[in-house]
Amino acid sequence: MATLTLPGKTFEVDAAIFDLDGTLVDTLGDFGEALNRMLAELRLPPVAHEAIATMVGKGSEHLLVSVLNHVLAQDGKAPSAIKLEALYQQAWPSYQRHYAAINGQFAEMYPGVQQGLQTLAAAGIPMACVTNKPTAFAIELLRSLDLDCFAQVFGGDAFERKKPDPLPLLRCCAALGTAPACTLMIGDSANDAQAARAAGCPVLLVTYGYNHGQSARAVDADAWMDSLAELKVCRQS
Repeated sequence: MATLTLPGKTFEVDAAIFDLDGTLVDTLGDFGEALNRMLAELRLPPVAHEAIATMVGKGSEHLLVSVLNHVLAQDGKAPSAIKLEALYQQAWPSYQRHYAAINGQFAEMYPGVQQGLQTLAAAGIPMACVTNKPTAFAIELLRSLDLDCFAQVFGGDAFERKKPDPLPLLRCCAALGTAPACTLMIGDSANDAQAARAAGCPVLLVTYGYNHGQSARAVDADAWMDSLAELKVCRQS
């Protein structure tokens, strides 16, 4: 057990679970490049990064449907359910191919992330990453940024349900061998907070992430921070 401290808040933790996109890494560049290559292949107009930021966080399937609806509406072509499904069937393999080709090339680690992770690692706190990004993409992205400090990495395809369902966090706690009440969830969005609340994990949100275009401070969480560098740990004997 360790005491993790922030100004005005402390957590007694045995482990920490991190979200990925919007928490550890700014991946809007990757999303924008892969999505716009896909849209060009489908002869559809591009999507702005600002719009993508409001759609990220609920998995690739949700992202693609949201983007297709967005660009078709922008183009004055409100799709029928049948047309959208047909487009999706073309979009999915195209997006997967393009994302795999550029994964990590247009992404940047947020300032303070390396320092925060080093603080927890130095204190011997086990860490895991639970993301709605496909597992293979998540592992490759973490590897490309030399973020190899996680005991477990679970993507959106690892379990039957994704965040904000609590199942990924509960399964991750089981893999870490820690109780949810002593496992801190660190994320950037309402998805992370809702999953944590339902799983019984304390939750800490960063303020610089995506959160569907809304302020993280408006989300029900236990604490917020502007940088992971703010994390301090007092190891208990």
